[in-house]
Amino acid sequence: MFGCGESIGRGSFLFRDAVAEAVYPPQADRLRHMDGIDQDRLEAALDARGRARRTLLGVGGVLGLLAAVGPAFATFAEPRGSDPRAQPPATSAAAQTGRVHTVPSTSATVRLGVFDATLPNILDVDSGDVVVYPDTWTHFLNRVQPGVPIEDLAQMRRSNPGKGPHSIIGPVGVRDAEPGDMVAIHYQRLLPVDWGVNFNNPGDLGTGALPDEFPDGQVRYFDLDLGSMTTSFLPGVTLPLAPFQGTFGLAPAQGGVVSSVPPGQHAGNVDLRDLTEGSILYVPVWQPGAKLYTGDSHALQGDGEVNLTALETAMREVRIQVTLHKQAGWEWPFAETDTHWYALGMHQDLNEAFKIALRNTIDFLERKAGMTRMDAYALASMAVSFRITQVVDANKGVHAMIPKSLFAQDMLQSISIV
Repeated sequence: MFGCGESIGRGSFLFRDAVAEAVYPPQADRLRHMDGIDQDRLEAALDARGRARRTLLGVGGVLGLLAAVGPAFATFAEPRGSDPRAQPPATSAAAQTGRVHTVPSTSATVRLGVFDATLPNILDVDSGDVVVYPDTWTHFLNRVQPGVPIEDLAQMRRSNPGKGPHSIIGPVGVRDAEPGDMVAIHYQRLLPVDWGVNFNNPGDLGTGALPDEFPDGQVRYFDLDLGSMTTSFLPGVTLPLAPFQGTFGLAPAQGGVVSSVPPGQHAGNVDLRDLTEGSILYVPVWQPGAKLYTGDSHALQGDGEVNLTALETAMREVRIQVTLHKQAGWEWPFAETDTHWYALGMHQDLNEAFKIALRNTIDFLERKAGMTRMDAYALASMAVSFRITQVVDANKGVHAMIPKSLFAQDMLQSISIV
């Protein structure tokens, strides 16, 4: 099964290409990658600067922009941990930023279609560290490029039995991580390239939800407008972009070399469309050192991912913060956004995937919100939405969305996944 310049988006400068090339690389990128930088304050200020971009550009052009933005950078290059009280409020699992590491996509860091726990770690990080993945690869080791016909894509799949199509970066080790712990992946930046692709394979490959009904397959390429964060599907049909990584996971319990296609208790190819910037994915640790893997970049996806692929793309930058939670007590992944907690379930049988997500929801409400199991069961029926994450990755996915708005503010302060 196969699951799956321009302006710069949220948390970055919102400039046109010429301005971004003149200003962004020599100053902002260097500052973002400094080990001692106060990342949270930088992001807040850059968001504010982005909102004022049109005024700045209209008044002073590039020189005016440099004059306006430049002094602000000086406030962020402070020694690490200089004043914890200066940190802005964060989500429930956020940790203070540690060192910043960059992991490029190269033949030494990327494997085709597998999580390979036998490989030495690319690097090892501490809890609180930030990992930046610049210029990630598309599927099949970056061979998927605009214009490649469906026949070639299908042949790539046929030539790769037992593995996924994903270009998987990893492993990245997490120091002191042990089975029973949980790793939180905080998505700080997800900036795609300016094109994407959607396709379904020919029916004989048996991929997608309805392979027999679409025997010929199809591929379509899209230009992504990163200024408006949209793409045109057909005349009069515009799609809003919502970039996320389809695959983020840890080495599974069985270790060794496993396909990147089926998601599971190690997370992996979860394809949860809500894991956009600002969200958090929580993954149980199954192997010493955790061993983190990622790939499968998406610009947009609907719940279900029914024809086989989302709007597949590559990322100019993926930036995450890794936080280790000791002996968290969960055996399945969870997720969190500003508005919801997510309980996940994956299984070959969609009904079983639903039951896993439901039991994880009940466990969360019982353990973290202090409810009886019967009350948690009732609340799940009345106020929790259960949605199909995807049906095309061998193990199907269901995610339960638990609204934070149900709880009084004083209760919210005491409820967290870890």
